[in-house]
Amino acid sequence: MTINPTEIIHEFYEPGSRVCEILLRHGEQVAQKSLKIAAFVTHSEIDLLFLEQAAMLHDIGIFMTRAPNLGCFGRHPYLCHGFLGRELLDNLGFPGHALVAERHTGAGITEMNIRENNLPLPLRDMVPLTIEEIIICVADKFFSKTPGLNRKEKSMETVIKELESIDSGHAARFSAWVNQWVVGSG
Repeated sequence: MTINPTEIIHEFYEPGSRVCEILLRHGEQVAQKSLKIAAFVTHSEIDLLFLEQAAMLHDIGIFMTRAPNLGCFGRHPYLCHGFLGRELLDNLGFPGHALVAERHTGAGITEMNIRENNLPLPLRDMVPLTIEEIIICVADKFFSKTPGLNRKEKSMETVIKELESIDSGHAARFSAWVNQWVVGSG
């Protein structure tokens, strides 16, 4: 299915606004990194069109969260942007893209993570399952949306340290994906 991610984003974000520009830039960075990673994955069939579209849309739910540094003044904690984006994309009839939005946060969030940390999320596993979901989740970790930090790609070491500070399971899952799927994609 061919969709135009920018048109979808513009349904919810004012074109030219600070948050829209941040979201588009980040989506483009993640899409390019995802395609670069996919080029090195030889043991799995990848839907490259879907991969690029879903990478552009993975953070579509940020406007519903409180992240003033990004220009987002919603009522939900930023952590909720994944499942909120899923709801939004599901309602538009894009269930595959919706799952990418929900499952990309951290290195995926397990139901156990949600319970143990009393997170403001629906009680279900939100961990990437398909190769496209995994690639986008991995690629996303290399780029910040924060102005001033969003120009340069992070190193693998920085990504792993950041994930470790969230939860050792996130860092371990990310490292396993990189070793299994994306070694050599640089």
